[in-house]
Amino acid sequence: MAAAFGWGALAASSLALGALIGLARPWPRKAIGLVLGFGAGALISAVSFELAEDGVEIAGGLPVAIGLAVGALTYFVASGRVAAMGGGGALALGAFLDGIPEQMVLGIGLAGGDKVSVALLAAIYVSNLPEGVGGATELKASGRDSRQVLRLWVAVAVACTLATPLGYALIDITSKDFQGGINGFAAGALIVMLVDSMIPDATEQAGRTTGLVTTLGFAVGAGLSIA
Repeated sequence: MAAAFGWGALAASSLALGALIGLARPWPRKAIGLVLGFGAGALISAVSFELAEDGVEIAGGLPVAIGLAVGALTYFVASGRVAAMGGGGALALGAFLDGIPEQMVLGIGLAGGDKVSVALLAAIYVSNLPEGVGGATELKASGRDSRQVLRLWVAVAVACTLATPLGYALIDITSKDFQGGINGFAAGALIVMLVDSMIPDATEQAGRTTGLVTTLGFAVGAGLSIA
C-alpha cells in the first residue's frame, strides 16, 4: 500500500509542478499552445496503448465500451457546469476525471503483483505536465488569483495520488469487468476533453504548428508504451 501511494504521488506530482511552471511567469500564447499540443499527443497515445488496449485485454470489449460511454458523458455534463471557469477549468476537470481512473489502474496493477508499469507511469507524468501548465496559465489569464489556481491544481494532484492506493485496495473486491470499465472511463473522459478543450485551445494559440507538435507528443507517448 505504501508503495502504491508513493508511485501515485510521483505520477500526480507533475500536475502541481506544471501549475507552478505556468504561474511562475507570463508565457507567450504560442508556447502554451505548443505545450498543450504536445500533451494532447501524449494523451492520445495513453488512450490508445495504455487505457483502451489494456482494458480490452483485461475484460474484453463490452466493459471498456460501457466505461467509454460513461466517462464521455460524465465529462460532457460536468464540463458544462464549469464552463464559466474557461479553458483552464476544463483542463483541471479533465485532469481530475481521467487522472482518478488512470491512477486506479496503476494501483490495480501493483496489487496484482505486476511490476510498476514504467510506460503508464511515464505517460501519466508526461501528459499531466502540460495540462497543469496550460490550465494554470489560462485560469490566471482569466483573472483568478495565483494562490487559488495553485490550490486547485494541488487538490487535483492529491485526489489523483489517493486513487492509486484505492485501486490497490479494490482489486480483491472488484471484477475484471470493473477494472476494464475503469480503463474505459478514463479513455472516454480524455477523448471528450481533448476534442472539446485541449486541442482547440492549442490550435487557437499556436496555429498550424500544433499538429506537428501533437504528432511528436503521440510518438513520445507511443515509444514509452512499447519500450
